[in-house]
Amino acid sequence: MPIESVVLDVDGTLVRGDEPIPGAVAAVDRLRERGLDVLLLSNNPTRSPADYADWLAGLGFAVGPDDVVTSGSLTADYVASQHPDAPTFLVGEPGLREMLTARGVPLVGEPDAAAVVVVSVDREFTYDRLREALWALDGAAFVATDPDRTIPAADRPVPGSGAIVAAVAEAADRDPDAMLGKPGRTAAAAVESRVSGRGAEILIVGDRLDTDLALGERAGMTTALALSGIATRTDAEAADVSPDHVVDSVADVESLL
Repeated sequence: MPIESVVLDVDGTLVRGDEPIPGAVAAVDRLRERGLDVLLLSNNPTRSPADYADWLAGLGFAVGPDDVVTSGSLTADYVASQHPDAPTFLVGEPGLREMLTARGVPLVGEPDAAAVVVVSVDREFTYDRLREALWALDGAAFVATDPDRTIPAADRPVPGSGAIVAAVAEAADRDPDAMLGKPGRTAAAAVESRVSGRGAEILIVGDRLDTDLALGERAGMTTALALSGIATRTDAEAADVSPDHVVDSVADVESLL
């Protein structure tokens, strides 16, 4: 069955820190030259799709806002549609705050006023913020952007949304009511609504077994693990998720087509 679309993770697959992974820019260009749909699907909730596209374009990637879906944009859409006009307490970065505000979500700073609590990566997370999130969750819906415990950075991994979500979940003794990024069904549905092909006609490429590859496997997509980020070949051999392909980097994806 021929591949009609390619879904690419970003951090650890196309870039590491603020630098493209060698061969990644050319790889995206070649996929487009083949006439394939290309969608970037990121669990980074700190930038809107437009900001993400601008940043990637500055690194040389030929992408526009319509080519990008992030856990932040999925979260903003979800809260706006499932909890319209609900006072929302946010643990997260300014970029996510802007996305929620742009979708008309009313944000509140007082924990007792919250009907929804959104938790994401927050590089200024403190004990006081954890306490406030705990108080806000008393009777409120618990929404998380994504489960990524770490993010591939230039030199070594750094904590991601999953670490903050886990701290809040442990304090509140409850799991999130909704997890919007990969490998969730919301992210899979976003892929299916934006690219051509279904199931195995879609190739998803990423560096994480528990998010990128798990999403693809659950949705029946063709999967490729790129060894340029978090997971190793040994991880793949030991994991419950079994990639259809393992490549050194996205630069090798064309050989799979």
